[in-house]
Amino acid sequence: MTMIDDKDRLGRTFKFLAGIDSVSREEGIISQEIRKILEELGAEVFIDGSGRQTGSNTGNLIAKFDGNRNAPILLLNAHMDTVEPGRGVKPQFSDGVFTSDGTTVLGADDKSAIAIIIEALRLIREKDLPHGPLEVVFTICEEIGLLGAKHLDYSLLAAEVGYALDTADTETIITMAPASNRFDLTVHGKSAHAGADPERGINAIAIASKAIAGLELGRIDSETTCNIGFIECAGATNIVPDQVRIKGEVRSHDLEKLEEVTQRIIAAFDQTVENWPQRDDAQGLPHLTVHVDNEFPGTNISDSHPVVRLAKKAAENLGRQIVSKKTGGGADANIFFSRGIITGVIGTGMRDIHTVREWIRLDDMAETVRLLLEIIRLHAEREPIS
Repeated sequence: MTMIDDKDRLGRTFKFLAGIDSVSREEGIISQEIRKILEELGAEVFIDGSGRQTGSNTGNLIAKFDGNRNAPILLLNAHMDTVEPGRGVKPQFSDGVFTSDGTTVLGADDKSAIAIIIEALRLIREKDLPHGPLEVVFTICEEIGLLGAKHLDYSLLAAEVGYALDTADTETIITMAPASNRFDLTVHGKSAHAGADPERGINAIAIASKAIAGLELGRIDSETTCNIGFIECAGATNIVPDQVRIKGEVRSHDLEKLEEVTQRIIAAFDQTVENWPQRDDAQGLPHLTVHVDNEFPGTNISDSHPVVRLAKKAAENLGRQIVSKKTGGGADANIFFSRGIITGVIGTGMRDIHTVREWIRLDDMAETVRLLLEIIRLHAEREPIS
């Protein structure tokens, strides 16, 4: 078991990374800085072509390290992008805790993971610790639909198992995550002057509002959630609105429920549009256009799988306990899983993510470095795992 001799170095790395703005599609600068670090550590580094498909100013960063043990390749993953407000981030450190200055996110999601992986790699090199071949993947555009992982050049990877560092709780490994459908609906009505001739209009907002009012949103059951998070209508208050756009999502661990709830939403809008009073001078109106995408597939890793058993054994060796957990969120691991790379998700300690109150303890990050090193050691030594 390896101790962290220089916890301050881990903190400096995180603070450096957090201070580099990298909102989704603008990961180019941080990617360059990470590449320098990884090449100094002896990695063979690639930038794939995913930037062209995602609209980012860089691609996914893939780094390969030869092993000093004959073991299967192990994947390590984190994402480089952050959410808004993520410009002008000024990380603060006090009493062992990192925060932002309160005007932006901190970016611990997911730069804490990047710093942890970098520190683990540094210790492996400095102490010549046992490790098999490693493939490190730092993705772009995770926060806007896992786009980097979706467009990753998988021909550059050979790993079949791995770990993504992209959750809060350092005492869990995420083994079950939902699939998600994203829906984009547009209600089409008919414009008219709202004061002089409102009778000649068909109010798209009124139609959409009636449909939404009849929906069950939030937690549907223990496996399924549904949310509408975007409504857009451009117009003036003196014009009957002729178009409104609604975007939302359905998530479920059960694919039948995922499809059932998605179709229920579409049916509610269809029925509301169909039952709306028709006008002789508005043939074909109102009507509905529908677009549904599978945002990401689900994951389901058995507790008996080596990825889970390895993480639990590593924690046990450190005097800790890790338990398997079901989540309602998605991560790059969902996409890796669908591509045949069984990827457990472990935590870094980040809290209040996606808010200006985001924070993380340096001690939690250091503990995750220790856990990661023990996972890598066990994997390399191929020790029996009970």
